[in-house]
Amino acid sequence: MQTLPELLTEKLRVPRESAFGERLGAREWRYTSSTRMLERAAAIACALRDSGLAAGERVALISNNRTDWIAAEFGILFAGCVTVPTFASLALDQLDYIFKDAETKLAFVETKEDVARITAACPNAPRFISFDSDGDDSLTGFEAAGARAAAADPARFASFTAGGDPDALAVLIYTSGTTGTPKGVMLTHRNLVANSFDSFGYGFRELKAGDPVLSVLPFAHIYEHNDLLGFIRYDARLHITQPDYLLDDLRSVRPFTMAFVPRIYERVLSAVVANAKAEGGLKAKLVPWALGIGRDYMACIVDEKRPTLGLRLKFGIAKKLVLSKIRPALGIDRALFFISGSAPLHRDVALTFLGFGLPICEGYGLTETSPVVSVNRFGEIRYGSVGRPIPEVEVKIAGDGEILVRGPNVMKGYYHLEGEQPFTADGYFMTGDVGHLDADGYLWITDRKKELIKTGAGKYVAPSRVESAIKRSHYVGQVFVIGDGRPFPIALVAPNWDLVRRDFAIPPNVPPSQIARRGDVREFIRKEVAEHTADLATFEQVRRIGLLPRDLTIEDGELSPTLKVKRRIVERRYADLVDSVYEPTAGT
Repeated sequence: MQTLPELLTEKLRVPRESAFGERLGAREWRYTSSTRMLERAAAIACALRDSGLAAGERVALISNNRTDWIAAEFGILFAGCVTVPTFASLALDQLDYIFKDAETKLAFVETKEDVARITAACPNAPRFISFDSDGDDSLTGFEAAGARAAAADPARFASFTAGGDPDALAVLIYTSGTTGTPKGVMLTHRNLVANSFDSFGYGFRELKAGDPVLSVLPFAHIYEHNDLLGFIRYDARLHITQPDYLLDDLRSVRPFTMAFVPRIYERVLSAVVANAKAEGGLKAKLVPWALGIGRDYMACIVDEKRPTLGLRLKFGIAKKLVLSKIRPALGIDRALFFISGSAPLHRDVALTFLGFGLPICEGYGLTETSPVVSVNRFGEIRYGSVGRPIPEVEVKIAGDGEILVRGPNVMKGYYHLEGEQPFTADGYFMTGDVGHLDADGYLWITDRKKELIKTGAGKYVAPSRVESAIKRSHYVGQVFVIGDGRPFPIALVAPNWDLVRRDFAIPPNVPPSQIARRGDVREFIRKEVAEHTADLATFEQVRRIGLLPRDLTIEDGELSPTLKVKRRIVERRYADLVDSVYEPTAGT
C-alpha cells in the first residue's frame, strides 16, 4: 500500500500544464502545472522541517479552497506531519478547542487579518503562516526559504517521500460538532489511499486523463478531500470555484463531472425557476411546468412503468421547448453524470435533473470512513438508494437497523477519546445511521439513529426524510423539523426570500423578519409544506409551520460548516416560536 507522499509524487511528476485551475478575475483562470505543484509542496515540506517540526506533529489548514491550500497540505504530508484541515468559517471557540486537542504546532491561514482575529480569540493558537501577506510569516517567504533548502540538498526531498508507514496518521479531521463537541477523526495513509482508489475505481470509472472537473465543496470536508486525491489520481484538470461563482464557472469550465451536496442541487433548480420567473411572461409558467413533467416522466421510466400517452406527449413538448436547453444554459452539456453525498438527496430532485438529461449518482459515507462507503454507479443507478458498497468495504445491518462498516477506509479511532471508540467486538464501525440492504446489495438510509423523533403518539419520524421532502418546494430555503415528545411534527422554515419577494411584490428594503410576520406568506408556505409532505405517512405529514425571521447561518452557530443544522442549538434558540406553533390557536 502506498503512502500519500508516494502516491502524490508519482502522479505530480507526470508533466501536465493545466493540472490545477484557480479563478483569476471575472472570467480568467490561472493554472498551475503538476510539476510546479510538486516543487511548491517540496519547498513547503523543507521549510516545515527547518522550522523545527518533526514527523507526526500537527499542522492546521484554515482557509477557503485555493491552490495554496493544496500546496500547503501536500507539503505537510511530504514533511511527515499530520494535516488538520479546518473550515475557514468555523466558530472561534471550536477552533481553539481543535488547536488544544490536536496540539497544533503551526497553522496556515489566508490573511494577516485572520491571524489577528484568531490570535485574539484563541489562547491555544500556534504560529501562523498566511497566504496573502508579506514577510517571514508569509507563504511566499516561507516557501522561498524551503526552496533554497531543497535546491541546496536535492536528495533531501527524496528522503521525505521514500517508504513510510501506511498505517501512520496522515489527517486529523474534526467532526462538525452538530451533536456536541467536535471529535478528532484519525485517518491514516492507508485509509485515504485505499478509499481514493476504491471509490474512484468504482464510481468514476468513466473519468479520463485531461477531463475538466470543478471543485466547489471545501477541501476541509472529507468528501472533497477524497475528490481532490481521486481527481489527481485520474489526471483530471481540476478547477477551483466558490459557491458564489458556481453558475458562472459551470459555463466556463463545462465539467465532465462534479460532486455536490444535495443543497447545491436544490439551489440550482431554484435558480432555474427564479430566473424564469424574473423574465416573466410565458416562460415564468413554462419552465416550472416542464421541470415537473420531466420529473414525472422519469419516475415512470426508472420504476419501469409505461408513461401514459398524455405524459409522453407532454414530455416531448417540455423537452423541445425547455428541457433540452437547460444543460447548455447551465454549462453542463458535456457532463456525463454528477455525484451527490453528505446528506440525503430527495428522489424528486434527482429525477428532475434526470428529466433534462443529467443522472445524479448518490453515495454514502462519513468522515470516519474516509469517507465513501457506497455509491450508485453511472448506468446502474437505483434512485432513492445510496448504491452498493465499494470494493473492499463490508456493510452489514445490526439487529436494531444500525449500519455497520468494516474495511481499509475505516478510521484508526477518535483522538484522545479512548473510551468512546464506536466499534463492535468484531471490528465493525458503528455509523449511527439506520438503513437496510436490498436483495441486490443496494444500501438504503432511513435516518440518523440518534435523531429519530418519537412523537407523543409513539410514532418514530425521521426528520431528514421529512425535510428532504419539504425542500422539493422552490419556495423553501431552509427547513428544520421538530416533534420529539410533541403530538405531531412541525417545521421551522426560512423561505426562499427572493421568490417570496417577487411573488408577493415585497420591496427589497423590507427585512426577512418583517416578511415572516405576514399571515399571507405564512399560509402560502404552510400550503407548500403540506403539499410536499402529502405523499408521506400520515404521522410524518407537516400541517403546521413557523417562519424563521432570517436564514440560519454558520456565523451564528446554527449550521455546521457543511451546512447541516445544529438541531439542539436551533431548537433552543427558537423555543418560543416552536411553542407558538403548537398552540391550539395556531391552526391545523
